[in-house]
Amino acid sequence: MIDIKFLRENPEIVKENIKKKFQNHKLVLVDEVLELDQKNRDVKLKGDELRMKRNTISSQIGALMKDGKKSEAEEMKKQVQEINDQLVENEKLEQQYADDIKERMMKIPNIIHESVPIGEDDSKNVEIEKFGDPVVPDYEIPYHADIMESLNGIDLDSARRVAGNGFYYLTGNIARLHSAILSYARDFMINKGFTYCIPPYMIRSDVVTGVMSFEEMDAMMYKIEGEDLYLIGTSEHSMIGKFKDQILQKQDMPYTMTSYSPCFRKEKGAHGIEERGVYRIHQFEKQEMIVVCEPEDSWEWYDKLWSYTVELFRSMDIPVRTLECCSGDLADLKAKSCDVEAWSPRQQKYFEVGSCSNLTDAQARRLGIRIKGEKGNYYAHTLNNTVVAPPRMLIAFLENHYQADGSVTIPEVLRPYMGGIEKLEPKK
Repeated sequence: MIDIKFLRENPEIVKENIKKKFQNHKLVLVDEVLELDQKNRDVKLKGDELRMKRNTISSQIGALMKDGKKSEAEEMKKQVQEINDQLVENEKLEQQYADDIKERMMKIPNIIHESVPIGEDDSKNVEIEKFGDPVVPDYEIPYHADIMESLNGIDLDSARRVAGNGFYYLTGNIARLHSAILSYARDFMINKGFTYCIPPYMIRSDVVTGVMSFEEMDAMMYKIEGEDLYLIGTSEHSMIGKFKDQILQKQDMPYTMTSYSPCFRKEKGAHGIEERGVYRIHQFEKQEMIVVCEPEDSWEWYDKLWSYTVELFRSMDIPVRTLECCSGDLADLKAKSCDVEAWSPRQQKYFEVGSCSNLTDAQARRLGIRIKGEKGNYYAHTLNNTVVAPPRMLIAFLENHYQADGSVTIPEVLRPYMGGIEKLEPKK
């Protein structure tokens, strides 16, 4: 959510930003907010005038009572009651205008960073840099589910019987590899100075609307029936929510945290959930990183965060690239975002394995996350980034480490988490 003062003083900039995000249907919201804001300020002014009038009459009543003019005082008390009645109605109107303004402000997208490429969808995203040489071996790389099955590591049929499409059973060394990658990612981020955290896996609706747009909420979140609780789609939701309505001390900044959680997503609008494979699923696990920092430090942190994911993947000998998300591919609260994509030797192309975003003060405004300053409190900036998200990451891992004989090599950094295993052998 942007600052209403900024919108009031720069309506054309806000409208241009909406156009850059190809959301022209939201242009009317700017004019509606300006109109409602003026009405709200008029109502507040009227309320101030009524209170001043009431105070003046009240002081006069005291003087009349002191002089024994009780009947005159009683008449003036009636005026006070009339003013009180007007104030009640005025305050209702003021609250209504405030609610109407907030409803519209929550739908207006955050101001994107000047460096964001303009484009209507992800087809206009721009490659930034490649890390590692993408290799296509001279032997066939099987589909990732087939590799897992050859290693006795996945049972999709049982998962379909139990929960339907979009779920899985991981077993044996594939399940162990899944956990090993998460454990390695956890320690990797701890060694970067981040505080490890396991957050709540369910959050209330006011946190959901604080961390994402209504469109994202509808497309992603599972609602707990009969309760004001939602299953998280990523631990960023509850990690940023941790700071809700807090005034943070300047000397404690920044907060840098890495969190583990399962994630649950409806994947509404996706082109079908795969019957085979673990690329697009309803349930997965993820290691996340978040930063809550001073506004002037957020862009430096943005570059640090995505570079950590690149470093992690390269330490496991997986080629990756970074991709700048264009304006139309940015969620409403994001000022800038880049995807980290891993190389798929089977498909001979890159695919998304993580996303890094700077939301500037958009989440902080919605959630009331402020920093105590010498000249008053101000909103913090928030950032988030995927460290690693298996099982999708397993696709990149298995394809890039698959050998001609059907085995899968384990890179050195993961061997301590795999009990020293150096290679996974296919079942006979």
